[in-house]
Amino acid sequence: MKCPICGYTESRVIDSRPTEESASIRRRRECLSCQNRFTTYEVVESVPLVVIKKDNTRQVFDRSKLLAGIMKSCYKCPVTPEQIEHLVSEIEVELQNSLHREVSSRHIGVLVMERLKKLNDVAYVRYASIYREFKDLETFLHELETLKSEKERSAKQE
Repeated sequence: MKCPICGYTESRVIDSRPTEESASIRRRRECLSCQNRFTTYEVVESVPLVVIKKDNTRQVFDRSKLLAGIMKSCYKCPVTPEQIEHLVSEIEVELQNSLHREVSSRHIGVLVMERLKKLNDVAYVRYASIYREFKDLETFLHELETLKSEKERSAKQE
């Protein structure tokens, strides 16, 4: 860290503590050349996650949009707000921990459907009907049959 008085680049940390909001760390430093004491703040750099939409436009990831979509699919289902919040947090963490700064809306949709399928069948089918854009009754029924066979297969394995 460069000293604000003499410009020397070496300093030692005297004291370190989190700020009140714990969003950064306050450090008291002492210049090794002139012994001047100064304060620095260390914060986590966050790079925004960009979502590539179906029409190839790009938008900054918006957690509230994801939450709203999942809440709509869970309407009148026995799914608690805490479960929905946990699901959204899981997806957000997975996206933030990936090495990609741009992610397709398709990929996000797949992540949501994987988790909704485990959480509630009706919510899954509702979300899938929008996400996969079912064009007719046949496509919808095919999805229901697939879901039913998967459930039966997993029940036999237990």
